[in-house]
Amino acid sequence: MADLLAQPAVFGFTIALLVTLAVGGVLYVVLLPLFGSEKRREQRLKSVMSTDGRSAVAAQAKVEGAQRRKSIQDQLKVHEEKLQQKKKNANKPAFSDWMAQAGLSLSKKKFYIYSIVFGLGLSAFTYMLGQSLLVVLALGFIGTFGMPRWYIGFLRKRRLRMFLDEFPNAVDVIVRGVKAGLPLGDCIRLVAAEGQEPVKTEFGRMVDAQQLGVPISEAVHGLAKRVPVAEANFFAIVITIQSQAGGGLSEALGNLSKVLRERKALKGKIKTMSAEAKSSAAIIGSLPLFVSGAIFLLSPDYIKILFNTFAGNVILAGSLFWMLVGVLVMRNMINFEA
Repeated sequence: MADLLAQPAVFGFTIALLVTLAVGGVLYVVLLPLFGSEKRREQRLKSVMSTDGRSAVAAQAKVEGAQRRKSIQDQLKVHEEKLQQKKKNANKPAFSDWMAQAGLSLSKKKFYIYSIVFGLGLSAFTYMLGQSLLVVLALGFIGTFGMPRWYIGFLRKRRLRMFLDEFPNAVDVIVRGVKAGLPLGDCIRLVAAEGQEPVKTEFGRMVDAQQLGVPISEAVHGLAKRVPVAEANFFAIVITIQSQAGGGLSEALGNLSKVLRERKALKGKIKTMSAEAKSSAAIIGSLPLFVSGAIFLLSPDYIKILFNTFAGNVILAGSLFWMLVGVLVMRNMINFEA
């Protein structure tokens, strides 16, 4: 090896090779960071661009979500105002709505004719029993203006109660139909065809309205107008918001069905807890009538003075008035709303 290095050509080649390797190493060390930084810069730009893209998409989704929430809040506010207005007018409906809510189709003229006939008949029957003119007039007034309206109110409350009992089942049918892929209109037609009264009749009116070209959101509001209960208003609000803002209808109606059943269970619990108080109020309110009837049967001459003399009629009228006040006070004390 020493002999080879002693030769000038070999020695020169070795020196040139070493210098070349040294220069190459220096250039590699100097230029590598430049190429590496350029590559890292490109990777960094790509990363920033992709991050900006994701940020833009996220920002757009956030803006759309905020707009959708604001739209839903505005719609809920409008529906809440309508609901408050409906609550104010629920106890004073129009005559046609009042009759429809009771399930009757009487005109105002026929209702007044029937009321007058009933009042005159009650007055004639009381007069035939030999009662005084004041009692005859009082019972005639009650028979004309009180009893018919009370009867219509009784039918109305019974029909609304029947609607509330069947309405959660109708909502469940709609939920299952929507999950199965049926349109909402077909689900409503199914309830109108297979449901129980009075839900069947009310949903049938919705179907008739849709066939006339009424949008489904307006048709459900017609249902809430004809049936002035909170559950029908909830149903109308859910359908309207879903039709305007989108979203999962089956999930929303499923939650509504759960709420309706919980409200029904709560009302049943309240009814059970207040049954004792209502029974006590009924006994207290009816006790004077039973006592008066027993005295009339056992000693009619003793109590007839209340019916045959003017002073007795005044006392009887005052007693009935204060009994009515007491019954109304007890009714408000035990009347719980769920």
